[in-house]
Amino acid sequence: MPPLNKDDIVSILTLKKRGESNRALARRFGVTENAIRYQLKHQTKIKPDGRQRPSLIERLGLAPVVNHWWESTKNLLPEDRAPSGEQLWSHLVEDYDFSGSPKSVRKYLRSHFPKAKLRAFRRVETPPGAQTQTDWVEYRAMDIGGNDGPVTIYGFVMVLSHSRKAAVIWCTSMNQLSWHHAHNLAFARLGGIAAVNRIDNLKTGIIHGAGPWGEINPHYKTYAKTMGFHIDACLPRSPQHKGKTERRCGIMRTLGIENRCFMSLADLQHWSDEKVRIHTERTRCPATGTTIQEAWEAERLLLRPLPATMPEPFDIVRSCPVHADCRAHFEGRTYDIPFPYVGRTIEVRGCALVVQFIDPESGAIIRTYPRKTAERHLLDPTCYEGEATDRVLPPTPLGKMARRLEEISHMEVQMRSVDIYAALAEVAR
Repeated sequence: MPPLNKDDIVSILTLKKRGESNRALARRFGVTENAIRYQLKHQTKIKPDGRQRPSLIERLGLAPVVNHWWESTKNLLPEDRAPSGEQLWSHLVEDYDFSGSPKSVRKYLRSHFPKAKLRAFRRVETPPGAQTQTDWVEYRAMDIGGNDGPVTIYGFVMVLSHSRKAAVIWCTSMNQLSWHHAHNLAFARLGGIAAVNRIDNLKTGIIHGAGPWGEINPHYKTYAKTMGFHIDACLPRSPQHKGKTERRCGIMRTLGIENRCFMSLADLQHWSDEKVRIHTERTRCPATGTTIQEAWEAERLLLRPLPATMPEPFDIVRSCPVHADCRAHFEGRTYDIPFPYVGRTIEVRGCALVVQFIDPESGAIIRTYPRKTAERHLLDPTCYEGEATDRVLPPTPLGKMARRLEEISHMEVQMRSVDIYAALAEVAR
């Protein structure tokens, strides 16, 4: 009579649950009914685990402390969130010199307290042109040509929530300039601007706090006002609130980008644009039943048109007054501003290479100057010309001496003769 092995015992238990009799099991496995009865009794008997022993919390008599902490903390949290084991561990270490690990505390909580209730969430399909969702995806140790070694690159992913049309923009950093620059390129690929852009709680978007109650980054707030969309930040630890862009980030990770070599960032951008195009033409939009390409072509008609000139990406935005000498101060330098703005406060943006002065009412660019120059005073004589307004008179015109000095300043040194300086002296008399 052959002995029963582990596989036979598992099969006996399974067949017994299905209603097979002991006699039939004995015939099937070629053993006696007593052997079958013994295995059923032996395997179903609960055997104590000699390795288990009271936890460190119980041995130290801290169970009442944990119970009190659990009840007081749980009352302050929503029903779908359980108290944090890390916070309990910190509390025990600081107040009771607890020597156990955070893992031991989490294990004790799992075995002595119930799990938090599951909260169902509502699936929402947004109407066309209503929303985009935005997030970053990161790749480390990428082999990009033109660099000394592996580099980290970041993919900016923006998705139209209705049609699922996506745009992926690759950057070498996640700073404010890259954030605005990626928005510009993504909006251009999507063919317009949706009413709302849902973002995560990154510092380039939400500078303090999180979610709907967070404080929006002032630079991003200015950019959104210029482009004409509303900023909607997700609740923390709620990736399902921007599931459409999370889904696209997951798709990007399946393309094996980290295993490829690209000659440049532009080469990677071209490759990913082609992948997105193929995905758009072949995948169906669940909201419409058509392809994503067809759904996007219909949604694009409802998007806000792109501005004639896309705003230059900027990392600093300030409000500065225009003084009586038609000058504004920014980053330790002074800039000429047209005289009609004297006494008003205008907006200044620090872009990557230039400084832009913006009319806060119309949003028009007043003047553009190079940024962080060696010169501390940047001049523009045209700022002093023009007709008077109902509020400001133009500066007094230049006299003969000043006009002559200005003419000389624009002449090359080799072209200046002694007669010029003699004539200048005559003007001074």
